[in-house]
Amino acid sequence: MKSVVRDILITVLIAAVVYLGLRTAIQSFRVEGPSMLPNFHTGEWVLVNKLVYRFHDAQRGDVIIFRSPHNRSTNLIKRVVGLPGESVDLRNGTVYVHKTNGQVVALSEPYISFVDDRPYTGSVIPSGYYFVLGDNRPVADDSRFGWLVPKQDVLGKAWLSTWPPANWGLAANFHPAEHPAS
Repeated sequence: MKSVVRDILITVLIAAVVYLGLRTAIQSFRVEGPSMLPNFHTGEWVLVNKLVYRFHDAQRGDVIIFRSPHNRSTNLIKRVVGLPGESVDLRNGTVYVHKTNGQVVALSEPYISFVDDRPYTGSVIPSGYYFVLGDNRPVADDSRFGWLVPKQDVLGKAWLSTWPPANWGLAANFHPAEHPAS
């Protein structure tokens, strides 16, 4: 009888450790709203890698989940476009990044289906912050509206779409090609 109780306790302990380990590393997130169409849809469930940014910073093109600047109890999903020390401009639907080395590049973003032609000129992104844009630019509430994402508010990187089954697969973390601006 002692060995059965011991085996049950060991099994419960192992299950608890595995569960807590997974909750520390992975979180599920439900997409709400049209701001990331066509790559992420309302009702889509995405697994979020919560550990990736403990080892390196977010990169341009990463899709991140972060605390909303409008309501801290809500999380948002957007694509990182500008990194600390850079500035971002939008002209005629094209994103231009002024890099820290003085180079200005135009981003090639084939994953964008909904272009927004409204001009935008940004200032230098402070250390510890990211400039994010929605993939559905005409309707997205994003950094063009006066807010940036602090690194400490980033919950993780979109990793795997799990629902609905038709969308199952790796998340749309596309890294845009950079071309010298003309």
